[in-house]
Amino acid sequence: MTTPDNKPPASPPPVPAVKDRIYRSPMGLVGGVLLLAVVAWLGCDALFNGHGRTPWLALATMILVLPLVIAFTLRPAVFANEERLRIRNPYRVISVPWSEVEALRSSFTNEVRTKSGGKYQLWAVPVSLRGRKKAERRAASAARRSARGEAGLGGGLGARGAGFAGLAARGADDTGPSRAESDKVMDDLRDLLDRCGNEEPTQGGTTIRWAYEVAAPTLAGAVLLVILLVTGG
Repeated sequence: MTTPDNKPPASPPPVPAVKDRIYRSPMGLVGGVLLLAVVAWLGCDALFNGHGRTPWLALATMILVLPLVIAFTLRPAVFANEERLRIRNPYRVISVPWSEVEALRSSFTNEVRTKSGGKYQLWAVPVSLRGRKKAERRAASAARRSARGEAGLGGGLGARGAGFAGLAARGADDTGPSRAESDKVMDDLRDLLDRCGNEEPTQGGTTIRWAYEVAAPTLAGAVLLVILLVTGG
């Protein structure tokens, strides 16, 4: 019979993994799927129905183009948690602890700058100038509606009119002057930086890994295509 003194020590509960927030470009995903479908359709048609050197040229072109489409449309993503920011760009994966991040900048591109002088573009969060202009127009329209409501209802109705004016202003705000989606993502990342930027990293510093699994087939397709074009009669 086992006594309490003979019981093995209870194992500590597993430490839950830090969950990532994942940011990707919806338009990039849609465009990538459409491009892959077009390339696969045209390439397979030439591969199975072509004559002479056409199937080989089609094969080399597909080996070259498909990885490029995947790299620049489906692959880019940004993973963020309370420990670090991980940026998956077409041919590199950059992992940066928040304590190493100096700033998150937005101009014509969104990028992260590190305290060591590194600068890395966020391919998965492209800047939409059209989205910014649309958000600015909505904000200006909401401000005009709010001003008209305050002037019209608050002018001669006293406290009751002022109350109606306040409701009108809140209603204008609720309908939503919204920011562009990429700017909202940058706001989320800046919030994480403000909360976690002063903490010590749990492991390592900035790391950069090249995506050889994407670069290798691209290079192979380019070499094969060049060989076929050079040796063709």
